[in-house]
Amino acid sequence: MRATIDEIGRVAQAEGIDCGFAKGGTVVAARSPAQWARAQAEYEDARGWGRSDLRLLDRAEAVARLNATGTVGATYTADCAALHPARLVHGLAAACERLGVEIFHRTRATTIAPGTVTTERGALRADIVLRATEGYTAVLPGQRRTVAPVYSLVLATAPLAAELWSEIGLGQRETFADHRHVIVYGQRTADDRLVFGGRGAPYHLGSRIRPDFDHEPRVFAMLKRALVDMFPVLDGIETTHTWGGVLGVPRDWCASVGFDHETGLGWAGGYVGDGVSTTNLAGRTLRDLVLGAETDLTELPWVGHRSPRWEPEPMRWLGINAGLRAMMVADAEERLTGRPSRCARLVKPLVS
Repeated sequence: MRATIDEIGRVAQAEGIDCGFAKGGTVVAARSPAQWARAQAEYEDARGWGRSDLRLLDRAEAVARLNATGTVGATYTADCAALHPARLVHGLAAACERLGVEIFHRTRATTIAPGTVTTERGALRADIVLRATEGYTAVLPGQRRTVAPVYSLVLATAPLAAELWSEIGLGQRETFADHRHVIVYGQRTADDRLVFGGRGAPYHLGSRIRPDFDHEPRVFAMLKRALVDMFPVLDGIETTHTWGGVLGVPRDWCASVGFDHETGLGWAGGYVGDGVSTTNLAGRTLRDLVLGAETDLTELPWVGHRSPRWEPEPMRWLGINAGLRAMMVADAEERLTGRPSRCARLVKPLVS
């Protein structure tokens, strides 16, 4: 995964893809004693795995990178990059087309079977069919319980003046988050906007996916409050863009990739929101699997992994949304007590 970051940067440069790639690393702030305890535990766990890339920053080091309110420390790794994902996708598509690949847009697949993909416009025949439908997997027959389509929403500010960036930090365009339970994430864009997103939108009964689910005013308002709480200098700054989409979440939160030579069917997915880099690794791994090559990639532990199926409805709806609500309660509990949440400790075995 760490090498994949550099591979994406290499390809973007080689193909002339203007996606604003900047490898500034990622800083995850600890903004309370409870968050600091989790940061320290994460650092110790990384050391136990022999990872030397993850650093534990004291307050001064953390604030120098990300001046979020209440910061007492942070974790930092250099192995992360900020970029514009849509520009990367369009650039990669153009590169493939220059090599003779045909890409067909707006052709909805309705069923996938060995040798055949049925679409709204007819059936396609192929010896090899690779399913890479991520959050949309649940709409395919027989796949309703493979992944849960969980929404994540994002906003972007107007371009910020240099004096605001001197207050906020992110001088190397680090991506950022903090160690709260309900995930938030952000980055400084190439045109000096601050993009900020996170969870908070509900999971919809029956794994429903609709375009209007991308726009939840309540969640966007919550994200803006969280952003201003982290950076009070942004109070009153205009939000110019809001958007969202579904993540593919397996029951064990573990992405996987695989290929069956007998049926010609393969798959990759379950990235839980980390797909910008993981799709690159998955694509290269599928290439080796399809060609029958034995490489370091085909020996990775996610190859052939099968996640448990999600519970049937309405248990899935109740469990996912109850877990989200419990993590919100856990964050509120920690703000009040300053101690690690008992609620989170009780719920964690049920949602992991």
